Amino acid sequence: MNTGLKITAFAAAVAATFGTAYGVGKGVGPVTTTEERSVGHGGHGEKKERDATGGGHGGHEAASAAGGLQVSEGGYTLALETPRVAAGGRTKLRFSIQDEHGRKVTAYEREHGKELHFIVASRDLTVYRHLHPTRAADGTWSTSADLPAAGAYRAFADFKPAKKGAGALTLGADLAVSGTYAPAGLPAPAATAEVDGYEVALSGGLRPGKAGELRLNVEKNGEPVTDLQPYLGAYGHLVALRSGDLAYLHVHPNGEPGDSATEPGPEISFTATAPSSGTYRLFLDFQHDGKVRTAAFTVEAGRSPAAGPAADEHQEEKPGHAH
Repeated sequence: MNTGLKITAFAAAVAATFGTAYGVGKGVGPVTTTEERSVGHGGHGEKKERDATGGGHGGHEAASAAGGLQVSEGGYTLALETPRVAAGGRTKLRFSIQDEHGRKVTAYEREHGKELHFIVASRDLTVYRHLHPTRAADGTWSTSADLPAAGAYRAFADFKPAKKGAGALTLGADLAVSGTYAPAGLPAPAATAEVDGYEVALSGGLRPGKAGELRLNVEKNGEPVTDLQPYLGAYGHLVALRSGDLAYLHVHPNGEPGDSATEPGPEISFTATAPSSGTYRLFLDFQHDGKVRTAAFTVEAGRSPAAGPAADEHQEEKPGHAH
């Protein structure tokens, strides 16, 4: 394929991708503004106005706060300085968080060891990167990333400005990765995932508008891993992205290292609320033997990964993130 055809094909693919994203997003419910207490890092457990997508069943499911649907919120904007990059090899990404006056933000509250968490995912949810950018004195963030496949991506910045009264935010912006585009289908739902010789088993499930527990059990060579290492202050980090519009949930484990109750494996448990019915992709980051690995799952909100439709609907409610 010559260069002209590559560019034309990529442009068509991006248009098709965004068309699909819009169609699926509409399918799971209209975007509405609601004030909701969210569970997890995407909402940081605080009350605030968010764009959330309501659930199905005639709107009887409660809409839980979802992040990343807006490029601007609360007077802050995610400004990508590199909105287009080339696929293959490592590429440099630069961005900033700007306030309502267009000034780059330079003061943040640290959360889980970082001033800002940066996630990049392809629209088809087959590529996922949890990156750790560095901030220059002028407020410009930069990081390198390996984005192997061409297509439409979404970049998420998860942060809390160090300004009195400012809340925690997750902002999202579109990123185009040029090259020959080969669309991939979303992997089928499964209760297990393998990465680098590790097998991670998922039980529990996401429930629309209701808090539910997700339990992930880590094994290597058939043996339970009981010496997981803290990563950003936790034994695991979980990000959930909704297929279609990539609504973002970032949740953290129930318990933390050093609390005298949480064991370093093999199980990591999370509490999360799905903002709506639909298909989600879960990405679990965990660290062992000095390396962070990512296990990925496809799940349906309201459906157990092993037991079929609506398996979690009758569970008793419990209170309550490849590099």
